[in-house]
Amino acid sequence: MKHICVIGSGYVGLVTGACLAELGNQVTCVDTDTEKIAVLCGGAIPFFEPGLEELVKRNSRTGRLHFSSNAAEALDGTEIIFIAVGTPMGDDGHADLQYVRAAALSIAKSLNSGSRKVIVNKSTVPVETGDLVASIIREHSPAAEGVSVVSNPEFLREGSAIFDFMQPDRIIIGVHDKASATVMRELYAPLYAPVIVTDVRTAEMIKYAANAFLATKISFINEIANICQEVGADVRDVVKGVGSDKRIGTAFMNPGLGFGGSCFPKDVTALSKFSEKVGVRPAILEAVLEVNRTQIERCVRRLEEQLGSLRNKRIAILGLSFKPNTDDVRESPAMYVTERLLERGATIAAHDPAALWAARGVLGERVTYCNDVYGALKEADAMFLATDWNEYKQLDLSAAAQIMRGRVIFDARNIYNPSDLVALGFSYIGIGRRAPLPVDRISVAK
Repeated sequence: MKHICVIGSGYVGLVTGACLAELGNQVTCVDTDTEKIAVLCGGAIPFFEPGLEELVKRNSRTGRLHFSSNAAEALDGTEIIFIAVGTPMGDDGHADLQYVRAAALSIAKSLNSGSRKVIVNKSTVPVETGDLVASIIREHSPAAEGVSVVSNPEFLREGSAIFDFMQPDRIIIGVHDKASATVMRELYAPLYAPVIVTDVRTAEMIKYAANAFLATKISFINEIANICQEVGADVRDVVKGVGSDKRIGTAFMNPGLGFGGSCFPKDVTALSKFSEKVGVRPAILEAVLEVNRTQIERCVRRLEEQLGSLRNKRIAILGLSFKPNTDDVRESPAMYVTERLLERGATIAAHDPAALWAARGVLGERVTYCNDVYGALKEADAMFLATDWNEYKQLDLSAAAQIMRGRVIFDARNIYNPSDLVALGFSYIGIGRRAPLPVDRISVAK
């Protein structure tokens, strides 16, 4: 058992803290947001992540997991300190490290002479951030000689974060000394996962490179889908054929609206800016971002062409979160689509199983928010499937046809069978898929 403090009780910090407590450690999660701490002390969590609330409650009851807004008190007596604060994208595209700096300063002020501590950067940060944290501690603490700074990037997917923590593909540990590597190996030993130990800068680069590569796969398949659309090929069969090559695979090869969320957009942008800073032109990263930007506009334009005009058209948006099983609307392609439709004069009725409250905080009252999916579809001129929640895959399309005013479905996640929709009288729009002719236009050979 180790005594751990996690600075930052947002998505990464809370998942990390709860899971480390589940492994038998004594963990205190710290945050400057006193309202958030009050919510957590009450046994609830401030965002939606499957299974996390139960994990927090269980470990709070056992006394292994605590929450505090007093950093100095929480840091006292700890062996390992995780920095898991936000690193948002700054106005210039670079990662904003103000919260990392503040966390490092609070750690420096808490250090006592002779104390040995391992400080772990869990946040996604640019290369050389470990050096920055170490320099802040050396500058502001006379006890800095007992401190080691480690990079241990997270690889958590929203919607499956607990599984990803408990059953990781690998654990990356960037260290400057063997003692820190030993501490981190012991911490993660109960997971029986492959551990890759490297230097701090390499570990920082691994995280950025991983996210950039996954984003590249998404932009690549969207570009291929757009080509398929123009030549009458079906991108789903293309993905199946290409992905059967073991060197390629099908993961992250699902065409759609592009990537969003709190990680890929800012991390690819930050890596691109960092590359420029060190004198390397990031041509591929620039293309990845450009394809992602234009995908939204392309989809909105296709819907507009289908309807003739979007002005005064009622569009049902299904899904507002950037992916299913989360209420996160940050950089959500669905939200961008909604904004573009509103700009073109459309009326929006939106449904999402978890993200309505978060979306309202961004879109305000410009949108009608529906707790029932069929309420959103009622009298709609078109349905735009933006996020592939499971309940949309089970939608009663016959019932939808009865209550919708129009007969247009934009399946931006390719979850429906075009033939089924056409048989119900819908006009189908997908991403890189062949839409069959309506039944009354199919000529039968004699």
